[in-house]
Amino acid sequence: MNIQLSDHFTYRRLIRFTISTVLMLICTSMYSIVDGLFVSNYVGKMPFAATNLIWPVSMGIAAIGFMLGTGGSAIVAKTLGEGKKEKANQYFSMILYFGIIVSVIFSVICFIFTPQIARMLKADGELLEHCIVYGRILFATQTAFILQNMFQSFLVAAEEPVLSLKINIAAGLTNVVFDYLFIAVFEWGVAGAAIATGMGQIVGGIAPFFFFAKGSRNGLRITWRTKLYKDILLKTCMNGSSEMVTNLSTSLVNILYNFQLMKLAGADGVAAFGVIMYVNFIFVAVFMGYSVGSAPIVSYHYGAGNDAELHNLYRKSKNILIVAGIVLTIAAEILSMPLVRIFVNYDKELLLMTVRGFRLFSFSFLIMGINIWASSFFTALNNGFVSAAISFLRTFLFQVAAVCFLPLIIGIDGVWTSVLAAETMALAVTIIFLIKEKKKYRY
Repeated sequence: MNIQLSDHFTYRRLIRFTISTVLMLICTSMYSIVDGLFVSNYVGKMPFAATNLIWPVSMGIAAIGFMLGTGGSAIVAKTLGEGKKEKANQYFSMILYFGIIVSVIFSVICFIFTPQIARMLKADGELLEHCIVYGRILFATQTAFILQNMFQSFLVAAEEPVLSLKINIAAGLTNVVFDYLFIAVFEWGVAGAAIATGMGQIVGGIAPFFFFAKGSRNGLRITWRTKLYKDILLKTCMNGSSEMVTNLSTSLVNILYNFQLMKLAGADGVAAFGVIMYVNFIFVAVFMGYSVGSAPIVSYHYGAGNDAELHNLYRKSKNILIVAGIVLTIAAEILSMPLVRIFVNYDKELLLMTVRGFRLFSFSFLIMGINIWASSFFTALNNGFVSAAISFLRTFLFQVAAVCFLPLIIGIDGVWTSVLAAETMALAVTIIFLIKEKKKYRY
C-alpha cells in the first residue's frame, strides 16, 4: 500500500513512511564508518587519525546539500500541498541547478588547497601526507556527495523514501566492496579508502537524476522550464540553514574536539574520538532519519492548512522520539564494548579509553532526538529562524563552551560529556520555542 503525504498518519503509518529514510541515513553514515574500519585494521593508527582529521572538512562542505535539500523540499512539499504542481517542479529544478554550480566551485577550491587545509588542522609529517592523499580524492567527488544529500530530502518529498533507501544501499555496498578490494586486497591505504568512498557517493548522487528526469508519482520532476527565483532561493537557504548549521557546526566542533584531545591524549585521543563518532553516526541516523522523513509530511499539511493533522504529527513525533532515545541509550551502554572492539581490538589501552568515552557520551542520546526533530519540525513549517537558532545553539555555541571548559574541571572525561551538557542546555531552548510557537502554527 502506497503512503501519500496527504494521508492521516497513525503511529504505524508514520514509522513505515520514515523507516526508509532512517535506513537510508544509516547507509550514508557507513561511508566514513567503513573507511575507518578498514583503515584502522589494515593500514594503522596514524592513517586512521588522518582520515578523522580531514573527514569533518568534507562533511562541512556537504552541509550545503543538507541546506538546499531540507530547505528546498519544505518549500516544494508546501507548494505541492497548495496544488501548484508545475510551480513546485520549477522551484525544485532551480534549486538543483544552483546546487550543482555551487558544489563544483567548492570542490575545485578545496582540491587545490588541500595541503593548506591539512596544515590548518595541525597535521605534519606522515599525518600530513595521509591527510593530503585522502582529502584530495574526497574533494574530487564532493559534488556528488552534495547532490546525494540534496536528493535524500527531495525523494521523500516525491513520496519515494523506499527508492531513496535502495539508491543509498547501492551506494553503501559500492563503498564496502571497493574498500575491501582497494585496502585489504590491493593495499592502496588511505587512497583506496577515499576512492571507494567517492565511488559510493557518485552512485548516490547521480542515480536520482534518472528518476527525476522521468518524474515521480506525485508529479515532481526535473524541468528545463525554470528560472532564478531569488526569493525562493533565499527562503530555501533560510529554511535549510538549520540543517547546514547543524552539519557545519558539527564539523567545526569535531575539529575543536580533536585539538583538545591532541593536547590531553595525543593521537590516541583523536583515534578514540574517531571511533566514538563512527558509532555515534549510526545512532544519530535514527533521529535524523525520522526527522528528515517526517518533515515533508508536516510541510504538506501546513501548506494544506490541515491543523488537526499537524497536531497529530506533533504529538506522535514527540512520543516516538522519547521512546527511541531511551532505547538507543540502553543499547549504546550494553553494546559499547563489542562495537568499539570492532575498530581498535589491536590496542588494549586505546580500547579501554574509547569504551569509557563512549559510555559517557551515549547518555546524550536520551535527549538528542527531541532537539534534532524540533529543528527539522520548524524547517518543515518554513520557520528557518527558529530552526537555525536551535541548531546553532545545540551544535555549536553550547558544545564549544562545554568542550572548552569541562576538560579544565574533569580532564578528558570533560570531552566525552560535552555533548550531554550541550544537549541538556539545548533541550531547554527547544521546549521554550515549542511552547512559544504553538499558537502561531496551531500544532
